[in-house]
Amino acid sequence: MTTLIIGTLALALFQLWLLPATLNIKNLPYMLSSRDKQIESSMLQSRVSRAGINLQESLPAFLALALLAITQQVDLAVAATIWLGLRVLYVPCYMFNIIYVRTLIWLGSIGCLIYMASKLI
Repeated sequence: MTTLIIGTLALALFQLWLLPATLNIKNLPYMLSSRDKQIESSMLQSRVSRAGINLQESLPAFLALALLAITQQVDLAVAATIWLGLRVLYVPCYMFNIIYVRTLIWLGSIGCLIYMASKLI
Protein backbone atom coordinates (compact mmCIF):
# COMPACT_ATOMS: atom_id res chain seq x y z
CA MET A 1 0.00 0.00 0.00
CA THR A 2 2.93 2.32 0.66
CA THR A 3 3.99 2.03 -2.96
CA LEU A 4 0.47 2.97 -4.08
CA ILE A 5 0.48 6.03 -1.83
CA ILE A 6 3.82 7.12 -3.26
CA GLY A 7 2.53 6.46 -6.78
CA THR A 8 -0.54 8.57 -6.04
CA LEU A 9 1.63 11.41 -4.77
CA ALA A 10 3.73 11.13 -7.95
CA LEU A 11 0.52 11.43 -9.99
CA ALA A 12 -0.41 14.52 -7.97
CA LEU A 13 3.02 16.05 -8.60
CA PHE A 14 2.74 15.35 -12.31
CA GLN A 15 -0.88 16.45 -12.70
CA LEU A 16 -0.81 19.49 -10.43
CA TRP A 17 2.63 20.87 -11.17
CA LEU A 18 4.66 19.31 -13.99
CA LEU A 19 1.92 19.07 -16.61
CA PRO A 20 0.59 22.63 -16.08
CA ALA A 21 4.15 24.03 -16.04
CA THR A 22 5.01 22.20 -19.26
CA LEU A 23 1.90 23.49 -21.00
CA ASN A 24 2.67 27.02 -19.82
CA ILE A 25 6.41 27.04 -20.59
CA LYS A 26 5.97 29.82 -23.16
CA ASN A 27 4.92 32.08 -20.28
CA LEU A 28 8.10 31.53 -18.26
CA PRO A 29 8.29 35.15 -16.99
CA TYR A 30 4.74 34.73 -15.65
CA MET A 31 5.60 31.38 -14.08
CA LEU A 32 8.55 32.97 -12.26
CA SER A 33 6.54 35.99 -11.13
CA SER A 34 4.16 36.50 -8.21
CA ARG A 35 1.32 35.93 -10.68
CA ASP A 36 -0.53 39.07 -9.63
CA LYS A 37 -2.16 39.34 -13.04
CA GLN A 38 -4.04 36.57 -14.77
CA ILE A 39 -2.89 35.51 -18.21
CA GLU A 40 -5.02 33.93 -20.84
CA SER A 41 -4.76 30.16 -20.83
CA SER A 42 -5.48 27.77 -23.63
CA MET A 43 -8.40 25.37 -23.58
CA LEU A 44 -5.98 22.51 -22.92
CA GLN A 45 -4.42 24.36 -19.97
CA SER A 46 -7.88 25.05 -18.56
CA ARG A 47 -8.85 21.39 -18.86
CA VAL A 48 -5.65 20.29 -17.14
CA SER A 49 -6.40 22.76 -14.36
CA ARG A 50 -9.95 21.45 -13.91
CA ALA A 51 -8.73 17.85 -13.91
CA GLY A 52 -6.24 18.83 -11.21
CA ILE A 53 -9.01 20.36 -9.11
CA ASN A 54 -10.94 17.13 -9.48
CA LEU A 55 -7.94 15.13 -8.26
CA GLN A 56 -7.57 17.44 -5.27
CA GLU A 57 -11.17 16.71 -4.33
CA SER A 58 -10.69 12.94 -4.12
CA LEU A 59 -7.03 12.75 -3.09
CA PRO A 60 -7.58 13.39 0.66
CA ALA A 61 -10.22 10.65 0.83
CA PHE A 62 -7.94 8.18 -0.95
CA LEU A 63 -4.95 8.98 1.25
CA ALA A 64 -7.04 8.70 4.43
CA LEU A 65 -8.48 5.36 3.34
CA ALA A 66 -5.05 4.03 2.32
CA LEU A 67 -3.52 5.03 5.64
CA LEU A 68 -6.43 3.51 7.55
CA ALA A 69 -5.96 0.30 5.56
CA ILE A 70 -2.32 0.20 6.62
CA THR A 71 -3.05 0.87 10.29
CA GLN A 72 -5.96 -1.57 10.43
CA GLN A 73 -4.06 -4.12 8.33
CA VAL A 74 -6.85 -4.40 5.76
CA ASP A 75 -5.67 -5.41 2.30
CA LEU A 76 -7.09 -2.83 -0.10
CA ALA A 77 -4.22 -2.96 -2.58
CA VAL A 78 -6.37 -4.10 -5.52
CA ALA A 79 -8.97 -1.36 -5.02
CA ALA A 80 -6.23 1.24 -4.48
CA THR A 81 -4.44 0.10 -7.64
CA ILE A 82 -7.64 0.34 -9.66
CA TRP A 83 -8.33 3.81 -8.21
CA LEU A 84 -4.84 4.98 -9.15
CA GLY A 85 -5.12 3.51 -12.64
CA LEU A 86 -8.47 5.19 -13.18
CA ARG A 87 -7.09 8.53 -11.99
CA VAL A 88 -4.18 8.20 -14.41
CA LEU A 89 -6.63 7.53 -17.26
CA TYR A 90 -8.80 10.46 -16.17
CA VAL A 91 -6.13 13.03 -17.08
CA PRO A 92 -5.92 12.36 -20.85
CA CYS A 93 -9.68 11.86 -21.05
CA TYR A 94 -10.20 15.30 -19.56
CA MET A 95 -7.42 16.88 -21.63
CA PHE A 96 -8.80 15.56 -24.91
CA ASN A 97 -12.49 16.01 -24.03
CA ILE A 98 -13.48 12.34 -24.09
CA ILE A 99 -16.60 13.14 -22.10
CA TYR A 100 -18.52 9.89 -21.61
CA VAL A 101 -15.45 7.76 -20.95
CA ARG A 102 -14.18 10.42 -18.56
CA THR A 103 -17.44 10.25 -16.60
CA LEU A 104 -17.29 6.45 -16.42
CA ILE A 105 -13.70 6.63 -15.20
CA TRP A 106 -14.66 9.18 -12.55
CA LEU A 107 -17.58 7.01 -11.41
CA GLY A 108 -15.26 4.00 -11.21
CA SER A 109 -12.79 5.92 -9.07
CA ILE A 110 -15.57 7.02 -6.71
CA GLY A 111 -16.76 3.41 -6.59
CA CYS A 112 -13.25 2.34 -5.53
CA LEU A 113 -13.29 4.87 -2.69
CA ILE A 114 -16.70 3.67 -1.54
CA TYR A 115 -15.51 0.05 -1.68
CA MET A 116 -12.38 0.90 0.28
CA ALA A 117 -14.42 2.70 2.94
CA SER A 118 -16.89 -0.17 3.23
CA LYS A 119 -14.07 -2.66 3.82
CA LEU A 120 -12.75 -0.54 6.68
CA ILE A 121 -16.04 -0.46 8.58
